[in-house]
Amino acid sequence: MSVEPPVLPDADEARRWAVEELAKPEYRSAEPGWLDALWRDFLDWLASLDGPSGLEGNIAAPLTGVVIAVLIAAAIVVARPRLNARTKKPQEVFDDDTSVSASDYRGSAAAAADRGDWAAAVVHRFRALVRAAEDRSILDARPGRTADEVARELAGVFVPEAQRLDRAARTFDRIRYGHGAAERADYEAMTALEASLQSLRPGDAPASPVGAP
Repeated sequence: MSVEPPVLPDADEARRWAVEELAKPEYRSAEPGWLDALWRDFLDWLASLDGPSGLEGNIAAPLTGVVIAVLIAAAIVVARPRLNARTKKPQEVFDDDTSVSASDYRGSAAAAADRGDWAAAVVHRFRALVRAAEDRSILDARPGRTADEVARELAGVFVPEAQRLDRAARTFDRIRYGHGAAERADYEAMTALEASLQSLRPGDAPASPVGAP
């Protein structure tokens, strides 16, 4: 299979691409304030360039195109993380609906598991775990709480399950916000953790090692 070489724009085409790309409003909104003048000057410079002519122009045109293409790539690299930071959702456990009970979440988790949607099953089961802790007044019903916060707060109450709580929080974030894959084992682990928490009383001490006095 033959591979065609990438198309290299000439200077005029590269300038047009740069002006169109860098003039997009999302780049303007993403840039920090001290870069305002630099952006304006760069765009003005691009717009003011005249097309080269003669032998010198024929030699300089490809180089100009390469330079402008590199500048476009650099602008995207600089601006894109800021754009992503602006659009990234907070890693909250619950959505806006606060009326869903722990039993409702368990039912949704079981239904998702029945159809093999392990990602939804894991997310709903973790939410059931948190809602159950709120129902028992172990956690206060605080909007905006993250999975990491849940793990830390519950670990202080259910000391024997501190490690599994931390692992459950990381699994929730990976699946819900990192778009990671989920498996049956993730769901079963989350279900077992909630069952264990339901069986424990706040302040229960860790089990004594075998053979301990």
